[in-house]
Amino acid sequence: MKKHAPFLGLIAGLIALDQISKAVVVRTVPFYGHASVIPGFFAISHIHNKGAIFGTFSQSGSPLVTIGLIAAQLFASAMVIIYFLKTPASQKGMKLALSLIMAGAVGNFIDRIARGYVIDFLEFHVGRAYFPTFNAADSCITIGAALLVLVFFLRRP
Repeated sequence: MKKHAPFLGLIAGLIALDQISKAVVVRTVPFYGHASVIPGFFAISHIHNKGAIFGTFSQSGSPLVTIGLIAAQLFASAMVIIYFLKTPASQKGMKLALSLIMAGAVGNFIDRIARGYVIDFLEFHVGRAYFPTFNAADSCITIGAALLVLVFFLRRP
C-alpha cells in the first residue's frame, strides 16, 4: 500500500478540492445564478446536473437514469480501482491518469448519492457559443482520460 500512498494522497486532495469548490459555489452563488469572472469567456454558475458528465442525459428526469448512472459509475470505478492496483508503481503516467479519473468519479459520486444530482459551476463561452457547464471532478475525469490515451499511445510494444 505504501507504493500507492502518493497517488492516494492526490486522489484524496482532488476529492476535497472538488467538494470544497462545490460547497463554496452553493454558499455564494444562488441556484441558476451567474457570476462573470472574465466577461465574454468565463463565469461561475450554479446548476444541478442530474445527468452524466457535461449534462449528458440531464433532461430525462427519470429516476432510472440516476440509478443507471450510479450503477455505471460503481462499475467503472471498480474497473479503475482494479487496474490501478494492478499497475506497477513504475508506471507513473498510468497511475496519475487513473488517480485523476478516480478522484473525479468519487467527487461526482458523492454529490449524486448525497443530493441526487451533481453541482456544476464552471462555464466557458465565446459570444453565444457555450461549452456545457462542468465542475472540478469532470475536469479530473477528462484530463485523466486524455492522459490515459496519451500513455497508451506512447507505450512501447
